[in-house]
Amino acid sequence: MAENFENLQCWQVCNELKIYIKEKILPSLPKTERFELYSQLLRASRSATANIAEGWGRYHYKENIKFLFNARGSIAEILDHSLEAKAWDYISDEKLQYVRLQTESCIKLINGYIKYLRRQAEEKQ
Repeated sequence: MAENFENLQCWQVCNELKIYIKEKILPSLPKTERFELYSQLLRASRSATANIAEGWGRYHYKENIKFLFNARGSIAEILDHSLEAKAWDYISDEKLQYVRLQTESCIKLINGYIKYLRRQAEEKQ
């Protein structure tokens, strides 16, 4: 188990995605989307890392896994909102492709961490 949630690779990659969303995607959105798509993307990106951190802080495998499922859902939400941003021509194909690759990476890492926690829980029983 990591000493701190910041040491978890899944948190690190999700945090990189959050920073990318804030620096590259959100400024591309029009002001008319400020309280709609902008807000949704910002909250989903924050939710992913926050859920990983909160799950890590619970110290119980089942609770931790529950929060990881929430984080995985937030990552999927980021991709969905990014697809919408592309559909409205708010972002480029390149930005969407980067988000797509990062969300895939985040989900793979979260799934791997879930498998690890399940194995740990089984070993303790």
